[in-house]
Formats: sequence, C-alpha cells, structure tokens
Amino acid sequence: MDTGTGTDTDRSNWAGTYTYRAARIERPTDLDELAGIVAGSDRVRGLGTRHSFTDVADGPGVLVDMTGLRMPPVVADDRRSVTLGAGTRYGDVAPTLDEQGVALHTMGSLPHISVGGATATGTHGSGTRLGSLSSAVSALEFVDASGALRTVRRGEPDFSGSVLHLGLLGLVSRVTVDVEPTYRMRQDAYGPLPWATFTANVAEVFAAGTTVCCFTNWDGEVREILVKSRVPAGADDVEVPADVLGAPKLPPVPGDGLRTARDGSVGPWWDRIPHFTIDSVPSVGSEIQSEHFVPLRFAAEALDAVHALGDRLAPHLHVAELRTMAGDDLLLGPTGGEDVLCIAFTWRKHVDEVAALLPHIESALAPFGGRPHWGKSTSLDAERLDGLFPGLPAFRDLVHRVDPERKFTSGFAERLLGI
Repeated sequence: MDTGTGTDTDRSNWAGTYTYRAARIERPTDLDELAGIVAGSDRVRGLGTRHSFTDVADGPGVLVDMTGLRMPPVVADDRRSVTLGAGTRYGDVAPTLDEQGVALHTMGSLPHISVGGATATGTHGSGTRLGSLSSAVSALEFVDASGALRTVRRGEPDFSGSVLHLGLLGLVSRVTVDVEPTYRMRQDAYGPLPWATFTANVAEVFAAGTTVCCFTNWDGEVREILVKSRVPAGADDVEVPADVLGAPKLPPVPGDGLRTARDGSVGPWWDRIPHFTIDSVPSVGSEIQSEHFVPLRFAAEALDAVHALGDRLAPHLHVAELRTMAGDDLLLGPTGGEDVLCIAFTWRKHVDEVAALLPHIESALAPFGGRPHWGKSTSLDAERLDGLFPGLPAFRDLVHRVDPERKFTSGFAERLLGI
C-alpha cells in the first residue's frame, strides 16, 4: 500500500505470509528525511519491495521503506556502471537503461524486486556464467548510525562483506552496479524431459542458452525448460536448438500482461530474462518460497535426493524451479566460491506443512553442503549455518566494527547469525 510520504500502514510482505513486527514503518522521500529518521532512531532497518519470506528485513524499532526515495539512474561517463536508488525496482529502471544503450548482466525471474533488497540478500537470475545480482555491485552508499553517508567500493578491504549485508551495516541509499552495451534476447520453451535424462546431462541442459530455467514437480520429469538466448551484436537473431536432449519445443506463447514472450521472438533483454512482466502481480497471497544452493558438481546426486521426497512434496507445491549461478567471493554468498545449482520451491500457502517439510529437504541436501537463500524460508539453525558459511566470523567482525551500538540489529541476525 503506497501512502506517499510519512508512515506506511501496510505491515505485510509481498505474499501476505509475514507480518512485520516493527514499532512503525516510515517512508521518506529524500535523503535528508532518511538521514533524520536513522539518526533519531534507537533501532532501524531498511525495507525494499517486501519480497522476502522471513523476518530478515524486520527489526524491533523503525522500518524504513526505501521505495519512496526518488533517485533517477545515473550512468557513469565510461558507460560501465550505473548508480541507482536502493528502492528502485529492476523492472522500472531496465527500459530506461536500454534506451540509454546499456544493460544489466542478468535479472531475477520477477522484475518487481528492488535493487537494494535483492543485492543485500543474494538474489539471482540463471546462468552458469552469470553471477548473482549482488556480484554486479561495484559500490554502495550507506546511511550510517549518525545519519551520515558512507561509501564502500569494489577493491576496498571490507567490500566482500558489505555487498550481501542483510541490512546489518546501515541503510543503503544508492547502489552502483556494472552495466554493458545493450543487447537483445529470445526465449524458447522445451519439454517435457525425462528425469533420468535430465540428471545424467545437467551441465548440457544448462548450456543450451545464456539463461536456462527448468521446472519440475518432482514427478519423474522436467515439464518445461526455458532457454533464453542472447542475440550477438549486429545480428537479427540467434540459432537455437531444435530440441533439448529430445525434449521438443513447446508451442510458442506470445507475451501478455503476465508473462514475457516464449515464442522465439527477439526482444530487449529486460523483456526476455524475467519470466513475468513488471505490470503483472504473480501469485500474490498464495505462496511461500524456499531455495537451496548446492555445488554444481553435486547436481545429479542432490536432485535425486530431493526427487526421492517427491510424493511428500507434491500436495504442497506449486512448482520447483532449477537454475544455475556462477561462484563469487562474497562473505555471505551462497555459492561458497564455486558454480552452484539453485533449487527453488514455490509452495502453496500451507504454512505448517511446508515448515514440516523443510527439515527433510535440507537434511537431504546436507551431504552436498546445501545452503539456504537468506530471504526465503529455512529450518536451519545458527549452528548449521555457521558450518555452511565460512565467511560468517569475518562478517560478524565487520558488523561489530561498523555498527558497535547495534542500531541496525535484527532478530533474524541474533537468532541465526549470532550477531
């Protein structure tokens, strides 16, 4: 609910599955107002487009909705980066960047997410050669505990701990991300693919295009494979496979008010990488999400371990989406420095049943070092997370140095990170 300036009365996340417990929610419209709120609050947390499914953004004091800040994109003179307001939605700014001749390296499946929230939690698209949205960050401007601005840049000592920060280092007002010359893409759908064929050829499937996303209900097949292919500069189109390991092309589906075009037509990058359009409202109020990352070298074994639970998962599942992501060196990054398989569940709004299933899924993935998405549901406790994220001690030290009075603390951080 957009109430303009002042206090925001909507206290729910995007899907209506979490209610924020903070004392109040403020929605500033300029940096001076933001700085005043931060300086005048004992405890404060930043809030984006509310696409997290946990209390990761919540806190005991004031929540600051960053989406009210009006900050137009500023493309650098060398055209290698753009600075964006943290509350900016990717889908809103992407067409503007395209008009200016630049592009992002990837986007999430939902274009509705904010730049600040997505990069703070390690959100991603798909592509074995493509890092998370966080990996494109080259600088962040924080509002510190006093209300002053502090900038951290790529190459500085604390940078690897500052990008995926979970809101614990201050409120991010601006984010600078890498850009490249604009490009076009096409999207083609294939399926179904038998499960055994898929698991025997995971790397080949995900090499079928620039960005590949696979959908399954853990029922013996991959029902759909979305292959998003980048068109070379100067070309009218790009050749795509007639089938993916025998899975035929599905009938073409033009874009509509909900989904981007899956008909092989060539269009701008921002209208092919996401699954949904910026004007759509997918699944609101009907879902819970969890996501788990395992090294790509263990993909087949990890997938089969989850597939063995298929009969128990099916009654509570909308769909599972399988993607890949390149490794990075971020302290809290879910890749552990190597390429990973991303196993994402979109659950029906069966709160108790999903909570009961998560320990079984995460136990099945434990032999492969399965890590959770910071903004989605998990059953893992602090002890298990500590063993999965070797960068946690360094991150704790960074938080204590940057925020010694714990103005930006959260129950999530205290409970799961020991901060």
